[in-house]
Amino acid sequence: MSVLSDFLDPHVGRHLIVDEGEVVVDEVHKHPLAYGGWVAGLVLCIGLVAAAPLAGSGWWLLLAVGLLAALVCLYRIQLAHMDRFVITNMRVFRVSGIFSQRLATMPIQRILDIAVHKPLVGRVFGYGHFVFESAAQDQGLRDIRWVGRPDERDLTIQRVIQRSGVRRAMAVSGDDVPVGPPEPAPRRAHAPAPVPAPRPVGDHRGASTRDERGGG
Repeated sequence: MSVLSDFLDPHVGRHLIVDEGEVVVDEVHKHPLAYGGWVAGLVLCIGLVAAAPLAGSGWWLLLAVGLLAALVCLYRIQLAHMDRFVITNMRVFRVSGIFSQRLATMPIQRILDIAVHKPLVGRVFGYGHFVFESAAQDQGLRDIRWVGRPDERDLTIQRVIQRSGVRRAMAVSGDDVPVGPPEPAPRRAHAPAPVPAPRPVGDHRGASTRDERGGG
C-alpha cells in the first residue's frame, strides 16, 4: 500500500479487528449532493482557466485565480470522499481526514438510540442525517451527515444490534422494563390473637370457696 494511496482512499479494512472475526456489514460513502456544489465549482474553474488566454494582459491573474479555486474544489471533494461511516458486526466507526486522519469508534452495545432526519431535499434525492445517542456522546460519531438510503442503513444497524443480543441482555437485566406507576406494596397479614392459657385447677377451687363464703 503506497503512501499516495493513503491520501486517496481511507482503507477502512486496516481498522478491523480481524483476529476477533470483525467484518464490514456496510461502508457508507457520503451522498453525491454532499460535494455536488464543489464539482460544479470545479467545472467553472476549468472554464475560467481555459478562458484565461483571452483576457489580454491580465491573463496570468485570471489563470492564478482559476487554478487556486480549482485546488480548493478538489480538496473539498476529496475530503468528502475520505469521510466514511462503517458498520461492522461489532461496532460502528468513522474515518475522516486527508492529511491528518481521525478515527472515532463506538461499540454496538453503547448505542442507545438513533434519530434519522430527512429534510425535504433529502427525501427527494434519497439522503438523510443520523444523530446517535450513546452512553458516552462521542462527538465524532454523534452526527453523521449526508447518508444515502438512510432508512436502509438504519435497519442495518438495528439488525446488527439484535444479532449481537444486546437488547435481549438489556431486557433480562431490567434496563428495558417499561416505566409505570409503582405496584402497591403487599398487605401484611395480621398476626393471630394469642390464645389465653388455661387456668390452674387450684384457682377454680379458690373461686368456689370465695363464692360460698360470700353467700354465707
